[in-house]
Amino acid sequence: MKTEELTAKILEDNPNMDRYQLALAISARCDELENGAQSKLSISSKSVKSADLALMEMAEGLIKVKGFSDNEK
Repeated sequence: MKTEELTAKILEDNPNMDRYQLALAISARCDELENGAQSKLSISSKSVKSADLALMEMAEGLIKVKGFSDNEK
């Protein structure tokens, strides 16, 4: 899936989030991945950029950003 499609899916699933907030969330997840965090996808992190991996994880619903999920209480 293309970056634009992943971004649109994430923003559609999280209507309380805007593009700026998404960029901050992706940046935070990139930092985690680059500092040794395990990917939640079964994709080698060596063959995919950390930003793309973070987008894919978030689009699949594997990473939630506190305060933006409709299911949170």
